[in-house]
Amino acid sequence: MEKPQHPRTFEDLVAEGTAVPTEGWDFSWFEGRATEARPSWGYATSLAERLSRATAALDIQTGGGEVLDFALGRAVKAPPLTVATEGWQPNVAKATALLRPRGVAVVACPEDAPLPFADDTFDLVGSRHPVSPHWSEITRVLQPGGSYFAQHVGPRSVFELVEHFLGPIPDEQGNARHPDRERAAAEAAGLDIVDLRAERLRMEFHDIAAVVHFLRKVVWMVPDFTVEAYEPRLRALHERIQTHGPFVAHSTRHLFEARKPGA
Repeated sequence: MEKPQHPRTFEDLVAEGTAVPTEGWDFSWFEGRATEARPSWGYATSLAERLSRATAALDIQTGGGEVLDFALGRAVKAPPLTVATEGWQPNVAKATALLRPRGVAVVACPEDAPLPFADDTFDLVGSRHPVSPHWSEITRVLQPGGSYFAQHVGPRSVFELVEHFLGPIPDEQGNARHPDRERAAAEAAGLDIVDLRAERLRMEFHDIAAVVHFLRKVVWMVPDFTVEAYEPRLRALHERIQTHGPFVAHSTRHLFEARKPGA
């Protein structure tokens, strides 16, 4: 007869969530511990279709290169030129190791810096979850007639979790990523909007280890997050999950496609 399994302690779970590496955008560790519904449009597969038609492609803020690697693997043919940028050094190394075999150069470039490329270089610029789109730079490096195709994080994404730790967030701050604002900024930079779709998606956190790892990995959610600083709130959330089941939050995403006017 098997011995009954005792619930894992708060300390054990927190230690596990703290020990997991955070480089890249591989979320496979969360399997069985957290879930997130996926947008209906299937960004990576749609990106693969566009890469098949591109002649020069740029992936901005590529993370560990996982999404671009998947899309290139699904593309009918790869563009003759594909380049990626990334601002966080551990991800630069990870993306380089992953993408070099596909002939992709990864360029270290801070998120808020000008793109280190000449005007009118790319006919496709993509990005999955950019921190903040640099619209004038995107327009500048696109060829006339070229497209920007990206999946953005939307307004008040996962704010149920954020507000558990930080308290109520003012609407002005929470709506900074609203698609209408981004539409206006893209148009002001000279882009024509081709498609803009938004969805709100259910997330569940099944244990406090998943919460700790998530906040360590997605650092802009609770910018000053450490286990020590937020131990009381973590413990309260652990007890809530133990008593009531998974903690439910909602992510927001929007699909953004824009075109630079011209030939």
